[in-house]
Amino acid sequence: MRTKAVLVIMIAMLAMPVAADAGDWIVRLRGISVNPDDSSEEIGDTGTRVAVDSAATIEVDVTYLFAKNFGFELIAATTGHDLAAYGGALGGADLGSVKVLPPTLVLQWHPFPAGMFDFYVGAGVNYTYFYSYDLSDDLAGLGVTDIKFSNSFGLAGDVGLNVYFGDHFHVNGDIKYIQIQTDADIKVGADTLDKVKTDINPWVIGLGVGYRF
Repeated sequence: MRTKAVLVIMIAMLAMPVAADAGDWIVRLRGISVNPDDSSEEIGDTGTRVAVDSAATIEVDVTYLFAKNFGFELIAATTGHDLAAYGGALGGADLGSVKVLPPTLVLQWHPFPAGMFDFYVGAGVNYTYFYSYDLSDDLAGLGVTDIKFSNSFGLAGDVGLNVYFGDHFHVNGDIKYIQIQTDADIKVGADTLDKVKTDINPWVIGLGVGYRF
């Protein structure tokens, strides 16, 4: 019985992570689901608006703890989103697809940095770059030649949990809300047929693994 008790204590000590400290770095690899809370202006006088579909991808993030309870997290990922028309005269039309690169920097507060469960909340800023638009046959058939998307600055917030298994390795769950807005210029040759303001504002749900050093 005494031997068993010693083994239990040793295992518990190995499982108990060393408290995070200023100067620590955390790197993670997450699978994420990007789920737009989208809305848009009407396209012309058609009564039609733009819908942005969800997407899944891999995200890489790095956190630097500049104090015991505070750190900066930078996330990087890119996703491709299909665009569709709903309602009005163009309802159901394929509007093509576009890729987005939204690096996001948040300041995080870790109220309980010691122990197995490391909860955090954060707030910060986002810059989103739109690229590689693919014109649909539906729009090409209407004479549209391209859509140009303005890049976006916005706010971001997150909440998450690291569950440590020892000093370094952990699993992570994280939810972010990111403000993303773009002006979509519908082009016919060199002319702009219409400018459609579109809010994407996704909820980003992630699950992954990390390493602290």
